[in-house]
Amino acid sequence: MSAGGVASVAIVGLVFLGLALLRGGPIALAIPLLVYLGAGLLLGPPGRASLRVTRTLGADRVRPGEPVSVTLTVENPGADLEEVTIRDRVPPGLKVVEGETSALGPLPSGGKLVLEYTLKGPRGSYRFGGAEITVGDPFRIRPRTEVWEAPRQLFVLPEARALRRVEIRPRQTRLHAGLIPARRGGPGAEFYGVREYQPGDPLRSLNAWAVARDPETLYITEFEQERSADVGLIVDARRRADARVGSASLFEHSVEAAAALADAFLQGGHRVGLLVYGGHLDWTFPGTGRVQREKILRTLARARLGESLVFEGFDYLPTRLFPARSQIVLVSPLLPGDETRLIALRARGYAVLIVSPDPVSFEARGFPDDETTRLAVRIARVERTLLLRRLQRAGIVVVDWDVEVPFVRAVQATLARSPLWMRPLGVRR
Repeated sequence: MSAGGVASVAIVGLVFLGLALLRGGPIALAIPLLVYLGAGLLLGPPGRASLRVTRTLGADRVRPGEPVSVTLTVENPGADLEEVTIRDRVPPGLKVVEGETSALGPLPSGGKLVLEYTLKGPRGSYRFGGAEITVGDPFRIRPRTEVWEAPRQLFVLPEARALRRVEIRPRQTRLHAGLIPARRGGPGAEFYGVREYQPGDPLRSLNAWAVARDPETLYITEFEQERSADVGLIVDARRRADARVGSASLFEHSVEAAAALADAFLQGGHRVGLLVYGGHLDWTFPGTGRVQREKILRTLARARLGESLVFEGFDYLPTRLFPARSQIVLVSPLLPGDETRLIALRARGYAVLIVSPDPVSFEARGFPDDETTRLAVRIARVERTLLLRRLQRAGIVVVDWDVEVPFVRAVQATLARSPLWMRPLGVRR
Protein backbone atom coordinates (compact mmCIF):
# COMPACT_ATOMS: atom_id res chain seq x y z
CA MET A 1 0.00 0.00 0.00
CA SER A 2 1.25 3.51 -0.77
CA ALA A 3 2.02 6.16 1.84
CA GLY A 4 -1.20 7.98 0.92
CA GLY A 5 -3.21 4.84 1.48
CA VAL A 6 -1.62 4.24 4.88
CA ALA A 7 -2.27 7.85 5.90
CA SER A 8 -5.90 7.64 4.81
CA VAL A 9 -6.50 4.44 6.78
CA ALA A 10 -4.84 5.96 9.85
CA ILE A 11 -6.95 9.13 9.67
CA VAL A 12 -10.22 7.20 9.37
CA GLY A 13 -9.20 4.90 12.21
CA LEU A 14 -8.29 7.74 14.56
CA VAL A 15 -11.50 9.64 13.82
CA PHE A 16 -13.69 6.59 14.49
CA LEU A 17 -11.71 5.84 17.63
CA GLY A 18 -12.24 9.39 18.95
CA LEU A 19 -15.96 9.24 18.20
CA ALA A 20 -16.28 5.86 19.82
CA LEU A 21 -14.46 6.96 23.00
CA LEU A 22 -15.98 10.47 22.98
CA ARG A 23 -12.48 11.89 23.31
CA GLY A 24 -10.75 14.57 21.22
CA GLY A 25 -7.24 13.16 21.62
CA PRO A 26 -7.40 10.59 18.79
CA ILE A 27 -9.05 13.15 16.52
CA ALA A 28 -6.28 15.66 17.30
CA LEU A 29 -3.68 13.01 16.37
CA ALA A 30 -5.36 12.68 12.95
CA ILE A 31 -4.90 16.39 12.14
CA PRO A 32 -1.12 16.17 11.27
CA LEU A 33 -1.82 13.16 9.07
CA LEU A 34 -4.63 15.08 7.40
CA VAL A 35 -2.30 18.03 6.73
CA TYR A 36 0.34 15.63 5.36
CA LEU A 37 -2.19 14.00 3.07
CA GLY A 38 -3.56 17.32 1.83
CA ALA A 39 -0.10 18.70 1.09
CA GLY A 40 0.76 15.62 -0.85
CA LEU A 41 -2.39 15.87 -2.92
CA LEU A 42 -1.81 19.56 -3.63
CA LEU A 43 1.90 19.29 -4.41
CA GLY A 44 1.77 16.01 -6.30
CA PRO A 45 2.14 15.75 -10.07
CA PRO A 46 -0.92 17.41 -11.64
CA GLY A 47 -1.01 15.27 -14.77
CA ARG A 48 1.03 13.25 -17.24
CA ALA A 49 4.70 14.20 -17.10
CA SER A 50 6.39 15.60 -20.19
CA LEU A 51 8.91 12.88 -21.03
CA ARG A 52 10.69 11.57 -24.12
CA VAL A 53 11.41 7.84 -24.12
CA THR A 54 13.64 6.25 -26.75
CA ARG A 55 15.01 2.75 -27.11
CA THR A 56 17.98 1.55 -29.14
CA LEU A 57 19.17 -1.99 -29.80
CA GLY A 58 22.75 -2.98 -30.45
CA ALA A 59 21.41 -5.05 -33.39
CA ASP A 60 17.94 -5.85 -34.69
CA ARG A 61 18.92 -9.31 -35.96
CA VAL A 62 21.15 -11.79 -34.15
CA ARG A 63 21.78 -15.52 -33.98
CA PRO A 64 20.38 -17.71 -31.18
CA GLY A 65 22.27 -17.16 -27.96
CA GLU A 66 24.09 -14.09 -29.25
CA PRO A 67 23.94 -11.19 -26.75
CA VAL A 68 22.39 -7.88 -27.78
CA SER A 69 22.55 -4.61 -25.85
CA VAL A 70 19.44 -2.55 -25.05
CA THR A 71 19.53 1.14 -24.11
CA LEU A 72 16.44 2.91 -22.79
CA THR A 73 16.74 6.69 -22.41
CA VAL A 74 14.18 8.83 -20.55
CA GLU A 75 14.57 12.59 -21.05
CA ASN A 76 12.69 15.32 -19.17
CA PRO A 77 12.10 18.55 -21.13
CA GLY A 78 9.53 19.73 -18.56
CA ALA A 79 9.57 20.64 -14.87
CA ASP A 80 11.78 19.03 -12.25
CA LEU A 81 10.67 15.62 -11.01
CA GLU A 82 11.68 14.64 -7.50
CA GLU A 83 11.54 10.90 -7.99
CA VAL A 84 11.19 8.76 -11.09
CA THR A 85 11.11 4.94 -11.20
CA ILE A 86 11.68 3.19 -14.55
CA ARG A 87 10.88 -0.46 -15.14
CA ASP A 88 11.46 -1.75 -18.66
CA ARG A 89 9.32 -4.57 -20.00
CA VAL A 90 11.46 -7.39 -21.42
CA PRO A 91 9.64 -9.61 -23.96
CA PRO A 92 8.96 -13.15 -22.69
CA GLY A 93 11.62 -15.63 -23.79
CA LEU A 94 14.55 -13.22 -23.54
CA LYS A 95 16.94 -13.48 -20.61
CA VAL A 96 18.86 -10.57 -19.10
CA VAL A 97 22.52 -11.55 -18.72
CA GLU A 98 24.01 -8.21 -17.69
CA GLY A 99 22.75 -4.90 -16.32
CA GLU A 100 19.43 -3.90 -14.73
CA THR A 101 16.00 -3.33 -16.24
CA SER A 102 14.92 -0.79 -13.61
CA ALA A 103 16.26 2.50 -12.21
CA LEU A 104 15.26 5.03 -9.53
CA GLY A 105 16.33 8.62 -9.12
CA PRO A 106 15.50 12.31 -9.55
CA LEU A 107 14.97 13.69 -13.03
CA PRO A 108 15.57 17.45 -13.19
CA SER A 109 14.46 19.60 -16.07
CA GLY A 110 16.67 18.89 -19.10
CA GLY A 111 18.12 15.77 -17.46
CA LYS A 112 17.83 12.13 -18.41
CA LEU A 113 17.93 8.64 -16.96
CA VAL A 114 19.53 5.82 -18.95
CA LEU A 115 18.95 2.08 -18.60
CA GLU A 116 21.52 -0.24 -20.17
CA TYR A 117 21.39 -4.01 -20.10
CA THR A 118 22.28 -7.02 -22.23
CA LEU A 119 20.05 -9.96 -23.07
CA LYS A 120 19.92 -13.03 -25.25
CA GLY A 121 17.39 -15.65 -26.22
CA PRO A 122 16.41 -18.50 -28.52
CA ARG A 123 15.12 -18.26 -32.08
CA GLY A 124 12.12 -16.00 -32.32
CA SER A 125 10.64 -12.61 -33.12
CA TYR A 126 10.50 -10.34 -30.07
CA ARG A 127 8.68 -7.03 -29.88
CA PHE A 128 9.65 -4.49 -27.24
CA GLY A 129 6.69 -2.44 -26.10
CA GLY A 130 6.59 0.28 -23.49
CA ALA A 131 8.41 1.06 -20.29
CA GLU A 132 6.58 1.49 -17.00
CA ILE A 133 7.47 4.88 -15.49
CA THR A 134 6.31 6.01 -12.04
CA VAL A 135 6.55 9.71 -11.18
CA GLY A 136 6.41 10.36 -7.43
CA ASP A 137 5.86 13.52 -5.31
CA PRO A 138 7.87 14.83 -2.34
CA PHE A 139 5.41 13.29 0.13
CA ARG A 140 4.96 10.03 -1.79
CA ILE A 141 1.22 10.41 -1.50
CA ARG A 142 0.04 10.19 -5.11
CA PRO A 143 2.56 8.52 -7.41
CA ARG A 144 1.49 8.35 -11.05
CA THR A 145 2.37 5.23 -13.05
CA GLU A 146 2.04 5.18 -16.82
CA VAL A 147 3.37 3.14 -19.73
CA TRP A 148 5.46 5.03 -22.28
CA GLU A 149 5.80 3.33 -25.62
CA ALA A 150 9.26 2.75 -27.08
CA PRO A 151 8.66 0.05 -29.71
CA ARG A 152 11.47 -1.97 -31.28
CA GLN A 153 11.61 -5.44 -32.78
CA LEU A 154 14.38 -7.99 -32.39
CA PHE A 155 14.75 -11.00 -34.68
CA VAL A 156 16.74 -13.96 -33.42
CA LEU A 157 17.24 -15.68 -36.77
CA PRO A 158 17.93 -19.37 -37.28
CA GLU A 159 21.46 -20.06 -38.40
CA ALA A 160 21.60 -20.78 -42.15
CA ARG A 161 24.54 -23.14 -42.47
CA ALA A 162 26.24 -22.94 -45.84
CA LEU A 163 25.63 -25.86 -48.20
CA ARG A 164 27.85 -26.41 -51.20
CA ARG A 165 25.13 -27.21 -53.68
CA VAL A 166 21.73 -28.85 -53.43
CA GLU A 167 20.84 -30.59 -56.66
CA ILE A 168 17.20 -30.50 -57.70
CA ARG A 169 15.54 -31.52 -60.93
CA PRO A 170 12.14 -29.82 -61.42
CA ARG A 171 10.06 -30.67 -64.44
CA GLN A 172 10.14 -27.08 -65.64
CA THR A 173 12.76 -24.36 -65.39
CA ARG A 174 12.61 -20.60 -65.73
CA LEU A 175 14.16 -18.52 -68.51
CA HIS A 176 16.81 -17.05 -66.25
CA ALA A 177 20.28 -18.53 -65.96
CA GLY A 178 20.91 -20.85 -63.06
CA LEU A 179 22.46 -24.19 -62.15
CA ILE A 180 19.86 -26.68 -63.41
CA PRO A 181 20.52 -28.43 -66.75
CA ALA A 182 17.71 -27.45 -69.13
CA ARG A 183 18.05 -30.43 -71.56
CA ARG A 184 18.73 -28.12 -74.48
CA GLY A 185 21.78 -26.72 -76.15
CA GLY A 186 23.15 -23.29 -75.45
CA PRO A 187 25.55 -21.50 -73.13
CA GLY A 188 26.68 -23.78 -70.34
CA ALA A 189 29.50 -25.82 -68.89
CA GLU A 190 28.41 -29.44 -69.47
CA PHE A 191 28.75 -31.21 -72.84
CA TYR A 192 25.40 -31.60 -74.62
CA GLY A 193 26.18 -32.74 -78.14
CA VAL A 194 27.68 -32.04 -81.56
CA ARG A 195 25.81 -30.49 -84.47
CA GLU A 196 26.54 -28.93 -87.85
CA TYR A 197 27.82 -25.40 -87.97
CA GLN A 198 25.23 -22.71 -88.70
CA PRO A 199 25.90 -19.09 -89.68
CA GLY A 200 26.33 -17.02 -86.54
CA ASP A 201 27.79 -19.80 -84.41
CA PRO A 202 31.03 -18.77 -82.64
CA LEU A 203 34.10 -20.21 -84.31
CA ARG A 204 35.65 -21.05 -80.94
CA SER A 205 32.97 -23.77 -80.59
CA LEU A 206 34.27 -25.70 -83.61
CA ASN A 207 34.82 -29.38 -82.80
CA ALA A 208 38.18 -30.28 -84.30
CA TRP A 209 37.72 -34.03 -83.83
CA ALA A 210 34.40 -34.10 -85.70
CA VAL A 211 35.77 -31.89 -88.51
CA ALA A 212 38.77 -34.22 -88.84
CA ARG A 213 36.46 -37.17 -89.48
CA ASP A 214 34.40 -35.26 -92.06
CA PRO A 215 36.46 -32.43 -93.59
CA GLU A 216 33.60 -31.47 -95.92
CA THR A 217 31.40 -30.30 -93.03
CA LEU A 218 31.98 -28.03 -90.07
CA TYR A 219 30.77 -29.14 -86.64
CA ILE A 220 30.52 -27.30 -83.36
CA THR A 221 30.36 -28.51 -79.75
CA GLU A 222 27.10 -27.66 -78.01
CA PHE A 223 26.79 -27.28 -74.24
CA GLU A 224 23.72 -27.76 -72.11
CA GLN A 225 21.96 -24.64 -70.90
CA GLU A 226 21.66 -24.13 -67.16
CA ARG A 227 18.64 -22.31 -65.80
CA SER A 228 16.99 -21.44 -62.52
CA ALA A 229 13.76 -22.84 -61.12
CA ASP A 230 10.82 -22.03 -58.87
CA VAL A 231 11.22 -23.68 -55.47
CA GLY A 232 8.44 -23.87 -52.91
CA LEU A 233 9.81 -24.57 -49.43
CA ILE A 234 7.28 -25.94 -46.92
CA VAL A 235 7.99 -26.27 -43.19
CA ASP A 236 5.73 -28.60 -41.22
CA ALA A 237 4.70 -26.70 -38.04
CA ARG A 238 1.92 -29.06 -36.93
CA ARG A 239 2.21 -29.63 -33.20
CA ARG A 240 1.35 -33.31 -33.40
CA ALA A 241 4.18 -33.88 -35.88
CA ASP A 242 6.75 -32.55 -33.44
CA ALA A 243 8.80 -34.72 -31.07
CA ARG A 244 10.29 -33.48 -27.81
CA VAL A 245 12.99 -34.88 -25.54
CA GLY A 246 13.24 -32.71 -22.45
CA SER A 247 13.59 -29.13 -23.66
CA ALA A 248 14.83 -30.20 -27.12
CA SER A 249 12.35 -30.01 -30.00
CA LEU A 250 12.58 -31.70 -33.40
CA PHE A 251 10.87 -28.65 -34.89
CA GLU A 252 13.95 -26.52 -34.22
CA HIS A 253 15.99 -28.88 -36.40
CA SER A 254 13.37 -28.52 -39.15
CA VAL A 255 13.65 -24.73 -39.00
CA GLU A 256 17.46 -24.84 -39.22
CA ALA A 257 17.28 -27.24 -42.17
CA ALA A 258 14.79 -24.95 -43.96
CA ALA A 259 17.08 -21.94 -43.41
CA ALA A 260 20.06 -23.80 -44.87
CA LEU A 261 18.05 -25.04 -47.86
CA ALA A 262 16.60 -21.59 -48.59
CA ASP A 263 20.08 -20.08 -48.51
CA ALA A 264 21.43 -22.76 -50.86
CA PHE A 265 18.58 -22.37 -53.35
CA LEU A 266 18.88 -18.58 -53.40
CA GLN A 267 22.64 -18.87 -53.87
CA GLY A 268 21.88 -21.03 -56.91
CA GLY A 269 19.80 -18.27 -58.48
CA HIS A 270 16.43 -19.92 -57.90
CA ARG A 271 13.23 -18.12 -57.01
CA VAL A 272 12.20 -19.35 -53.57
CA GLY A 273 8.94 -19.06 -51.63
CA LEU A 274 8.29 -20.27 -48.08
CA LEU A 275 5.16 -21.70 -46.48
CA VAL A 276 4.98 -22.46 -42.75
CA TYR A 277 2.15 -24.98 -42.41
CA GLY A 278 0.74 -25.50 -38.91
CA GLY A 279 -1.90 -23.82 -36.78
CA HIS A 280 -2.17 -21.25 -39.58
CA LEU A 281 -0.44 -20.43 -42.85
CA ASP A 282 2.49 -18.03 -42.94
CA TRP A 283 3.42 -17.40 -46.57
CA THR A 284 6.44 -15.58 -47.96
CA PHE A 285 5.98 -14.73 -51.63
CA PRO A 286 8.62 -16.09 -54.01
CA GLY A 287 11.64 -13.96 -54.72
CA THR A 288 15.37 -13.98 -55.30
CA GLY A 289 18.47 -12.41 -53.86
CA ARG A 290 19.58 -11.24 -50.44
CA VAL A 291 16.37 -9.39 -49.67
CA GLN A 292 14.38 -12.59 -50.14
CA ARG A 293 16.84 -14.44 -47.91
CA GLU A 294 16.21 -11.93 -45.14
CA LYS A 295 12.43 -12.22 -45.56
CA ILE A 296 12.58 -16.01 -45.33
CA LEU A 297 14.84 -15.97 -42.27
CA ARG A 298 12.51 -13.54 -40.49
CA THR A 299 9.52 -15.74 -41.31
CA LEU A 300 11.39 -18.75 -39.92
CA ALA A 301 12.31 -16.72 -36.83
CA ARG A 302 8.65 -16.25 -35.93
CA ALA A 303 7.59 -19.78 -36.93
CA ARG A 304 5.68 -21.52 -34.13
CA LEU A 305 4.04 -24.88 -33.68
CA GLY A 306 0.26 -24.85 -33.84
CA GLU A 307 -2.83 -27.02 -33.92
CA SER A 308 -5.74 -26.72 -36.31
CA LEU A 309 -8.44 -29.14 -37.39
CA VAL A 310 -8.23 -27.60 -40.85
CA PHE A 311 -4.48 -28.10 -41.21
CA GLU A 312 -4.25 -31.39 -39.32
CA GLY A 313 -3.07 -33.12 -42.49
CA PHE A 314 -1.64 -32.00 -45.82
CA ASP A 315 -5.09 -32.16 -47.46
CA TYR A 316 -5.36 -28.38 -47.64
CA LEU A 317 -1.93 -27.47 -48.91
CA PRO A 318 -2.44 -24.31 -50.99
CA THR A 319 -0.84 -25.71 -54.13
CA ARG A 320 -1.94 -22.68 -56.16
CA LEU A 321 0.81 -20.76 -54.41
CA PHE A 322 3.37 -22.87 -56.26
CA PRO A 323 3.80 -22.64 -60.06
CA ALA A 324 2.85 -25.76 -61.97
CA ARG A 325 5.65 -28.31 -62.52
CA SER A 326 7.92 -26.52 -60.06
CA GLN A 327 10.04 -27.99 -57.28
CA ILE A 328 8.45 -28.48 -53.86
CA VAL A 329 10.72 -29.15 -50.89
CA LEU A 330 8.98 -30.29 -47.71
CA VAL A 331 10.74 -30.33 -44.35
CA SER A 332 8.66 -32.61 -42.14
CA PRO A 333 8.99 -35.59 -39.77
CA LEU A 334 5.94 -37.00 -41.61
CA LEU A 335 2.88 -38.65 -40.09
CA PRO A 336 0.87 -41.68 -41.21
CA GLY A 337 -1.53 -40.58 -43.92
CA ASP A 338 0.65 -37.72 -45.20
CA GLU A 339 1.81 -39.83 -48.13
CA THR A 340 -1.61 -39.67 -49.83
CA ARG A 341 -1.49 -35.91 -50.37
CA LEU A 342 2.21 -35.88 -51.23
CA ILE A 343 1.74 -38.56 -53.86
CA ALA A 344 -1.11 -36.49 -55.29
CA LEU A 345 1.29 -33.53 -55.60
CA ARG A 346 3.68 -35.73 -57.55
CA ALA A 347 0.84 -36.89 -59.81
CA ARG A 348 -0.05 -33.26 -60.57
CA GLY A 349 3.40 -32.66 -62.05
CA TYR A 350 5.37 -31.26 -59.13
CA ALA A 351 8.84 -32.49 -58.39
CA VAL A 352 8.75 -33.34 -54.68
CA LEU A 353 11.73 -33.56 -52.35
CA ILE A 354 11.22 -34.38 -48.67
CA VAL A 355 13.77 -33.69 -45.96
CA SER A 356 12.48 -35.68 -43.00
CA PRO A 357 14.08 -35.32 -39.55
CA ASP A 358 13.86 -38.81 -38.04
CA PRO A 359 11.52 -38.68 -34.99
CA VAL A 360 12.13 -42.33 -34.08
CA SER A 361 15.87 -41.93 -33.46
CA PHE A 362 15.29 -38.54 -31.83
CA GLU A 363 12.75 -39.79 -29.28
CA ALA A 364 14.55 -43.08 -28.62
CA ARG A 365 17.45 -41.23 -27.04
CA GLY A 366 15.15 -39.96 -24.29
CA PHE A 367 14.16 -43.44 -23.07
CA PRO A 368 16.17 -46.03 -21.12
CA ASP A 369 17.95 -48.65 -23.20
CA ASP A 370 15.94 -51.72 -22.23
CA GLU A 371 14.08 -54.48 -24.01
CA THR A 372 10.76 -52.60 -24.02
CA THR A 373 12.33 -49.51 -25.59
CA ARG A 374 14.15 -51.56 -28.22
CA LEU A 375 10.91 -53.33 -29.19
CA ALA A 376 8.99 -50.05 -29.43
CA VAL A 377 11.75 -48.48 -31.53
CA ARG A 378 11.77 -51.50 -33.84
CA ILE A 379 8.01 -51.27 -34.43
CA ALA A 380 8.14 -47.50 -35.02
CA ARG A 381 11.07 -47.97 -37.38
CA VAL A 382 9.14 -50.53 -39.46
CA GLU A 383 6.12 -48.18 -39.71
CA ARG A 384 8.31 -45.27 -40.78
CA THR A 385 10.17 -47.39 -43.33
CA LEU A 386 6.89 -48.48 -44.92
CA LEU A 387 5.76 -44.85 -45.11
CA LEU A 388 8.96 -43.75 -46.79
CA ARG A 389 8.87 -46.66 -49.25
CA ARG A 390 5.35 -45.74 -50.35
CA LEU A 391 6.66 -42.26 -51.15
CA GLN A 392 9.67 -43.75 -52.93
CA ARG A 393 7.52 -45.90 -55.16
CA ALA A 394 5.66 -42.75 -56.26
CA GLY A 395 8.92 -41.14 -57.42
CA ILE A 396 9.41 -38.85 -54.42
CA VAL A 397 12.92 -38.44 -53.10
CA VAL A 398 13.17 -38.55 -49.30
CA VAL A 399 16.19 -37.59 -47.23
CA ASP A 400 15.80 -39.55 -43.98
CA TRP A 401 17.84 -37.36 -41.64
CA ASP A 402 19.05 -38.46 -38.22
CA VAL A 403 19.48 -35.08 -36.52
CA GLU A 404 22.53 -36.35 -34.64
CA VAL A 405 24.30 -36.06 -37.99
CA PRO A 406 24.97 -32.41 -38.95
CA PHE A 407 22.61 -31.33 -41.70
CA VAL A 408 25.45 -30.08 -43.88
CA ARG A 409 27.04 -33.52 -43.84
CA ALA A 410 23.75 -35.28 -44.52
CA VAL A 411 23.08 -33.09 -47.57
CA GLN A 412 26.62 -33.37 -48.90
CA ALA A 413 26.34 -37.15 -48.69
CA THR A 414 23.11 -37.22 -50.71
CA LEU A 415 21.77 -34.23 -52.61
CA ALA A 416 25.12 -32.61 -53.33
CA ARG A 417 26.68 -35.66 -55.00
CA SER A 418 24.84 -35.66 -58.30
CA PRO A 419 21.59 -34.45 -59.86
CA LEU A 420 18.50 -36.26 -58.68
CA TRP A 421 17.63 -37.53 -62.12
CA MET A 422 20.94 -39.42 -62.30
CA ARG A 423 20.31 -41.27 -59.03
CA PRO A 424 17.83 -44.09 -58.39
CA LEU A 425 14.71 -42.98 -56.62
CA GLY A 426 14.48 -43.98 -53.00
CA VAL A 427 15.21 -43.14 -49.43
CA ARG A 428 18.46 -41.34 -48.69
CA ARG A 429 20.15 -41.54 -45.28
